[in-house]
Amino acid sequence: QVQLVESGGGLVQPGGSLRLSCAASGFTLDYYAIGWFRQAPGKEREGVSCISSTDSTTYYADSVKGRFTISRDNAKNTVYLQMNSLKPEDTGVYYCAASTIFSHCVQEIGMDFWGEGTLVTVSS
Repeated sequence: QVQLVESGGGLVQPGGSLRLSCAASGFTLDYYAIGWFRQAPGKEREGVSCISSTDSTTYYADSVKGRFTISRDNAKNTVYLQMNSLKPEDTGVYYCAASTIFSHCVQEIGMDFWGEGTLVTVSS
């Protein structure tokens, strides 16, 4: 069974850090670009970051540049999102998704598999 499972969410104070994990089962992440997306309450889902399958090219939304870092460990079949200097506006459900085409991740279209999400709450 093909699955993506996110973990690492939680409640953190503004300025704090969290590391999210996206673990794959039932398929190998090596051949997939992986993206992180988020949806805040009452808002549409938005793209956060993507990493390619080949040379680990990365993409970041302007709102998270310099604060978030995406990385992958193919040996562990896992992709990570390190989130630093968190702000209240980073609050939302964070989803990871996989596509064989990197541009699909950046354009937020045609992702092949989705996880069920992990909640991040940034609040004092």
